[in-house]
Amino acid sequence: MKGDLNSRVIPIAPIDRLIRKTNAERVSESAAKELGIILEELGKEIALRAADLAKHANRTTVKDADIRLAYKQWRE
Repeated sequence: MKGDLNSRVIPIAPIDRLIRKTNAERVSESAAKELGIILEELGKEIALRAADLAKHANRTTVKDADIRLAYKQWRE
């Protein structure tokens, strides 16, 4: 799946802007694409953890608290 641009969820332009907010003067398209791939992989991992947390709580809805807890668990 890595490099499959047809399945991208996050557009490149916002990723480019995100990198530029770090005071980067120039950003290559390949750098923005690579960060997008990484962010999507991390996002999917956190979302899966959050879905498991919701399921464990007998809910079908993933809530913001699930996302926060999943992110906290991912960081540890």
